[in-house]
Amino acid sequence: MQKVFLSFIAPSILCFVALPTATQAQSDAAKLYKTNCALCHSANGSGDSPSGKALHAKDLRSEEVQRQSDEALSEVITKGKGKMPAFGAKIKPDDVTNLVSYLRALPKQK
Repeated sequence: MQKVFLSFIAPSILCFVALPTATQAQSDAAKLYKTNCALCHSANGSGDSPSGKALHAKDLRSEEVQRQSDEALSEVITKGKGKMPAFGAKIKPDDVTNLVSYLRALPKQK
């Protein structure tokens, strides 16, 4: 009986420990996006903000952006490209990875 009980409890505990971590990463990525990206790329990723229009910011939901590899998107965030500044000194590598995951979800929010 104890063995059966432990086989159910251990996965449940793991789920409760891992779930807040995943939720926290998503929340942190949303905050990073809002703080560092939304000014130009808009809250929805469209690039339709006044700054985004003036700078011709990419629509992050577009196929052109979404078909890029995670590594390529991470590099653009870290090193900058064109008029986009580099954020490598401001955003930690793990947070850049979470931010790329957040960008991947933008087209689903249309």
